[in-house]
Amino acid sequence: MTTKQQQKERETAVIRAPQDGSEVGVVALAGPEDVRAALDANVAAARACREMPAYARAATLRKVADGLETGRAEFARTLALEAGKPIAQAKTEIDRAIAVFRDGAEEATRIGGEVLPADVVPSGTGRIAITRRFPLSPIAAITPFNFPVLLAAHKIAPAMACGATITLKPPPQDPLTSLRLFDLVQASGYPDGAANVVPCHVEVAQILIEDPRVRLITFTGSAKAGWAIRAKAGTKRVALELGGNAAVIVEPDADLTWAAARCAIGGFTYAGQSCISTQRILVQERVSQTFLDLLLDKVKHLKVGDVLDEHTDVGPMISLEAAERVERWIAEAVAAGARVELGGKRNGVFLQPTVLTHTSAAMKVNCEEVFAPLVTVTPYRSLDEAIEWTNASPYGLQAGVFTTNLQTMFRLHAELDVGAVNGNDIPGFRVDRLPYGGAKASGLGREGVRYAIEEMTERRVLTLKLD
Repeated sequence: MTTKQQQKERETAVIRAPQDGSEVGVVALAGPEDVRAALDANVAAARACREMPAYARAATLRKVADGLETGRAEFARTLALEAGKPIAQAKTEIDRAIAVFRDGAEEATRIGGEVLPADVVPSGTGRIAITRRFPLSPIAAITPFNFPVLLAAHKIAPAMACGATITLKPPPQDPLTSLRLFDLVQASGYPDGAANVVPCHVEVAQILIEDPRVRLITFTGSAKAGWAIRAKAGTKRVALELGGNAAVIVEPDADLTWAAARCAIGGFTYAGQSCISTQRILVQERVSQTFLDLLLDKVKHLKVGDVLDEHTDVGPMISLEAAERVERWIAEAVAAGARVELGGKRNGVFLQPTVLTHTSAAMKVNCEEVFAPLVTVTPYRSLDEAIEWTNASPYGLQAGVFTTNLQTMFRLHAELDVGAVNGNDIPGFRVDRLPYGGAKASGLGREGVRYAIEEMTERRVLTLKLD
């Protein structure tokens, strides 16, 4: 069968804007033979990538960053439409992705090793050991819908920086910007076949998980899917960035105005569709009503609407099914005694920013990842109680703590079972260069280019007899 015939018969998917169902683009879906061909190309390019000098890898990464910067407006508009992300937030995502590729260019020149003494035992006399890091190739990467450009960057940039080959499955809901990003990667000077993208059905993507040649699977998405991948991965290395239901603790000595303003952003940016979106707000009971009043005032002023409006704060949810699920969860919570302080209503794919009180730990809005513009506010008596409630979750990605007491801050850093504690800020605060990842059901490993390089390489020892 010729290539043209294959293309003619290939299945396609129409990508529609969550906001109004309009067509944003059409994507050709990869079949099993395409995925295998992508891995074949990865294997064939592995040596060229591994032997590519650091300065050359850095140059390719800078070229990708430059391309993103040049196409920022077009990337942001497409992202806003296909992901239902307000345009101002889409621009921020592109800016962050640019920074990740620029960081990758720097880290490509910093991958070092160690010189270690071997004469710690008599048999090591007259010997030394050195270590170097070598890339794992090929890498299989899978990304979710909520940050399709940024999260792809967090997998592609460290792979290119360390000289690995990679094939990425983009999210089915919004693959267009991922495909455009790979156009930049493939024009960057990185070896042909080294970086591939395969939009495909989940069933076809199983090849990426099962192929014995794959050395690392890096997955960002739901906890259920992530842990299922790990169970199937066999001897492959696995890096998982999974879900959360992030908690915020507000102490009585906190700046309540600042805390409320940040929680209004943290709970409702991109309609709460982030694994580090503020979900559970725990407030010391002496200041809980004051904080709640401040929060409600901030949330009331959030603008819900058109994703192409620069002033929009909250856009649609990714699908009608997602919006209907959260509507059911709210109804279940109310039936069990929760109070809707604000919002709670759905209009098609748009869910009003919602604040619930009088919830219990057993309600889905607290014990599950809501992934929606919804927060719960719960008073607590003692800090011990707040720590217990925070850690009771099976998730542990990031947490926010508002206090002016450094002893409290350091105590919570030690006792909260999460990947990061953000002092006087929301769980969603993230500097992309820092190590990012979770505890418990929230994942394995860390991202941030420097730390992802550690996941994507293996340390290899060379011993030298000198006499």
